Amino acid sequence: MQSGKSAMAAAKEKAANVAASAQAGMEKTKAMAQEKGEKMRAHSPEEKEMAEERKQQVMEQAEINKQQAKEENAAEREGLRATGGAAAAPTTAGVAHAKPVGAATGTGRPTAAHNPLSGSTLPGHHQTGGGYT
Repeated sequence: MQSGKSAMAAAKEKAANVAASAQAGMEKTKAMAQEKGEKMRAHSPEEKEMAEERKQQVMEQAEINKQQAKEENAAEREGLRATGGAAAAPTTAGVAHAKPVGAATGTGRPTAAHNPLSGSTLPGHHQTGGGYT
């Protein structure tokens, strides 16, 4: 069972690292697009150089954030390994909670099968022999 816990922690760490890399990639892409726009609007070489410097700063910060996230993910995994998986999982703000399956199907029918043909009195509809009770 211990190997299952460590495999699960490794998978969780890998997924978190992929998410951190994707976030950093998006920030870098956004920085490059902003730099291109600023260079197009720039009137002087100094303004163009300032745009390049801002882009470099944002890209460096994105890389730093990615590395910090990876270090935190590794530390969390090591913490779980040290405690044997007893550490509580951190909660994430904004995560939706699951609802019971089939609790609100939206049909508004009291029957179990939600069969629109059961017990129908409309002409041309095939009857199934009554409603489900």
